[in-house]
Amino acid sequence: MALASVAAAGHFDELRGATAPGAGPADTELADSNADKGPLAPAWTRFFEHLADKTALDLNQRAASLARQVRDNGVTCNIHADEDGLQRPWSLDLFPLIIEPDSWQQIESGVLQRIRLLERIMADIYGPQQLLMKGWLPPALVQGHPGYLRAMHGVKPVGGMHLHLAAFDLARGPDGNWWLVGQHCQAPSGLGNLLGNRLAVASQFPEAFQDLRVQGLAGAYRALMDNLKTMCPSGANAHLALLTPGPYNETYFEQACLARYLGLSLVEGSDLIVRDERLYLKTLKGLVPVHGLLTRVDDEYLDPLELRADSALGVPGLLQAIRAGHVLVANAPGSAFLESPALLGFLPAVSRHLLGEELQLPALPTWWCGERPALADALPRLRDSVIKATYPGSPVHNSFDAVPGCCLSARELDEWAGRIARQSEAHTIQAYLPLSQMPTWQTAAPATSASRADAGGGSAGQMLPRSVMLRVFVVSSGLQSWRVLPGGLARVASATAELAAMLRVGRSADVWALTHGEADQTTLLQPDMTAASVAQPKRLVTSRAAENLFWLSRYTERAENALRLARLTLECLNGEEQSSPALLAWLGDMALANTLVLPGVPSPAQARRVFERSLIASLGSSDGATSVGYYLRALKMAASSVREQLSPAHWRVIVRAEEELFAGCAEHTSSGDFSSQAALQLLKNTSEHMAAITGAQTDRMTRDDGWRLLSLGRHIERLGFFAGALARGFETGSVHTEGGFEAMMALFDCTITFHARYPQSRDMAALLDLLVLDPHNPRSLAWAARALRGCLAELADGAPGQLGALSLRVPDPQTWDLAQLCETRPSGSNGYFFALNDLLLQCSGVAIDVSNAINSTYFTHSGEINGSVGP
Repeated sequence: MALASVAAAGHFDELRGATAPGAGPADTELADSNADKGPLAPAWTRFFEHLADKTALDLNQRAASLARQVRDNGVTCNIHADEDGLQRPWSLDLFPLIIEPDSWQQIESGVLQRIRLLERIMADIYGPQQLLMKGWLPPALVQGHPGYLRAMHGVKPVGGMHLHLAAFDLARGPDGNWWLVGQHCQAPSGLGNLLGNRLAVASQFPEAFQDLRVQGLAGAYRALMDNLKTMCPSGANAHLALLTPGPYNETYFEQACLARYLGLSLVEGSDLIVRDERLYLKTLKGLVPVHGLLTRVDDEYLDPLELRADSALGVPGLLQAIRAGHVLVANAPGSAFLESPALLGFLPAVSRHLLGEELQLPALPTWWCGERPALADALPRLRDSVIKATYPGSPVHNSFDAVPGCCLSARELDEWAGRIARQSEAHTIQAYLPLSQMPTWQTAAPATSASRADAGGGSAGQMLPRSVMLRVFVVSSGLQSWRVLPGGLARVASATAELAAMLRVGRSADVWALTHGEADQTTLLQPDMTAASVAQPKRLVTSRAAENLFWLSRYTERAENALRLARLTLECLNGEEQSSPALLAWLGDMALANTLVLPGVPSPAQARRVFERSLIASLGSSDGATSVGYYLRALKMAASSVREQLSPAHWRVIVRAEEELFAGCAEHTSSGDFSSQAALQLLKNTSEHMAAITGAQTDRMTRDDGWRLLSLGRHIERLGFFAGALARGFETGSVHTEGGFEAMMALFDCTITFHARYPQSRDMAALLDLLVLDPHNPRSLAWAARALRGCLAELADGAPGQLGALSLRVPDPQTWDLAQLCETRPSGSNGYFFALNDLLLQCSGVAIDVSNAINSTYFTHSGEINGSVGP
C-alpha cells in the first residue's frame, strides 16, 4: 500500500516523526515508491503492520463504514445554529493522530502545571487581587474583559475550586515540540465528540488499538464525576446536570452524548428554577433539587437577573444560589478572561511569582498591543504572525476571527497596522507556527476501469498529509488536583486551511495517546449491579423534555389529521358528490376550523375551484394557514428539542417527511402544474412517512413518563378533532347524506371496518356505535377518552388503578349509552341529537381543559408557586 507524501516543507511530519526536508507540497500525488521519504515513526510502523496486506479498496471501505456509522448514529453539528435545522454530519477522518508516550508525558506535565497556575490566578482575581495591585497582570485584560464578573468577587466556590474543566489548544512546531496556542476555561466544547471519535475509529482498527496500548478515557471521566459529587453539598448522592444552550447550539449533539455517557440530566435554563437560594429541576414529579451544574452556557448568559437581562439561556437567581453555597457550578462563573490570547504573554512571569516554576509547556510568543513597547515590537512582525482579538466574542470590543498575516497583501497589512494602532487594546499578535501534518485518508471518485482494477475493483483513495491542531482536556480529580484526559480532539485542516480556519473547521480525528505500561481499562459501566441498585429511581424526565414530547405527539396527530382531511377534501371536490350542499358545507367548515384555508376564502359551495386552489396552495405553508406543511415543520422543531430521546431512524423519517413535502410543493408551484392529482400524490407519499413516524412513537419507545406525555398529546388531539368533526357533520346534516356518511367514515379511517361489520347500512346507530362507543376502535371517542384517563392516572407514578382529579375530568365511556345518544327531538328534517351534541361538546371542552391542566401542573409548575419544596 502506497504511503503518504511527505509533509510540506517546514512542517513536522507526524507520520515520520521528523521535520519534512526540502520541498514537499501537501497535495502531491502518491508515488509508487517511498524510498526517498524516510522511515516511519515507530508507532506508525506498528499501526501499518496491521494493514500491511490491505489495499486502497479496503481503506475506502473502512472510511465508508466510518461515515455510515457517524451518519446512522445521527452525529451532526449545526451550522450557524440555524433554527431551520441546517445540519451536517460530523466529519471524522479514518486515521487517528498517534502520540508517542514520551511526547504525551511532555503534554501531560505541561498542561497540569498550567491548570494549577490558572486556578491560582482565579483565586487571586476573585479574592485579594494581588496580581492586579502589584502589576503582574494589566487591569484592562482582567477587569476590562467582559468575561470578568464583578458579582462573583469575594465568592468562595462550592468545594473550594474554581476550575474543574479546561481545554488547551496545542500545535507541534517544526522542532517537534508542542506549543500552546490557546486555552479555554469558560465552557470548553469537545468532550462528547472525543467519545464518539474514539468509539468509531477504534472499531475500524481494533487490532492496532490493542497492540499500540492506547490509553483509555473512562478513568478521567470517572475521576471528574466522583470529584464533582464529593464537592457538592449533598456528597455522593448529589444530583448533577449539564446545562446546555439548547438544540440550536452548534455543539448540542455532543453535549447530549456527554450527558448520556456521564449519567447527567441534560437541562436548559428553562428547566431550572431558583427558590430560597436553591436550584431545582422542574420535572413531571415536581421540583427536584440540583446540587451541581456542568455548564456549557457562556457565563454572561447564566443569570438574567444579574448579568445579561436579555438572556433566555440562564436561570434567574443562579448567582445568588452560588454565593449561598448551595450549588456547585463547573467551572465557577467568571473564568472567561483567562481565554484572552493576550494573557499568554504574561503567564511565564506570573508562574514564577505564584508557583516559583518556569512553565514547562511554552506558549507561542504573544504581544498584547495595549502596551506601547509590545505594539512597537509587534507591528513589524505582522506578516509572520497571526492577528487575534484580545476579547474574542465580545459584544463591546472589536472582535474578529484570527487573521494570518501571511495571507494578507501589502495593502491589507497596512490597513491592519492602522487599525491596530487606532484600537491597540483590542488586538493581540501571536507568532505564526507551521502546524505539524498528520496522514489522512482521502477517498476519490472512481475514474477509469484501470484505476478501479488497481485498487481492487473500487474507487482509488489517497493518503495525504494535513495540518492538525490538538485540543487536550484537563478535569478535576480532587481538591486542587487534576487529571489529563489521555487523548484529545484533533482538528484537521482542509488542503488550504491553516491556523485561522482551524478554530472553525468541522473535520476531526481521534487521538491515540500511547503508554509504555498497561493501558488504563477503567470503565463507567457497573458490572456488579445489585437488585437494589437496578431498582433505584430511573432518570428524571424534565418538564421541558416532557413538554416537547407532548407537543411532538400533538403535532404528529395534527399533521395526520390535516393530511387525511386535505386528501378527503380534494377527493370529494373532484368526486361524484361534489354538488352535495351538506357535504360541501361540512368540508368547508372543517377546513376553516382546522385552518387548512385562511378566513376569507370562499366556501366550496360558493367557489369550489377557488377553495380547492387555496387548499392546495396552503399545503406547503409554514405560516398563515396551519396546514400540513406547518404541522410537519412544527413536528420537526419539537423533535429536534428531544432528539437525544429519539432513535436515528425516527429522526431521519421526520426530516425526510418535512423536506419532501416542501420540495414537492415548491417544484409543483414553480412549474405551474400543482393540480389536485399532483397534490393527492404528494399527500399520499407524506402519509406513508407519517405511518413510519407514528409507528416509531407507539412501538419503539420505552413506556416511561415521557412516553405517557407523548400518548396524552395524541389522545387529546384525537378526542378534540374527532368530536369536532362529528359535531359539524351533524350540524350541517352531512352525515345524513350518502357522500357525507362515507366521508365521515373515511376521515375516521373506519370505512373498511364499518362495511365489514354493517354491510349495506348507513344507520346512525351503527355510525355512533363504531365512531363513538366502540372501545376497541382506536379512532373512536370512547377509546380516546379511556386511554386519556388511563395515561393521566399513570402519569408521574400515580397509584395503580386509582384515578386522580385530572383523570376524573375526562368523561367515562362506560356511562355512555347508545340508545340515549340516538334519541332525537324534532328539529329540521333529520331531528336533533341533544345527548350526542352535549357529549361532543363535553369531549371538545375536556381536550382543552386537560391540556391547560397538564401545562400548569407538569410544565410550568405554576400551581406550586405558593407551595414549599423539600430539600
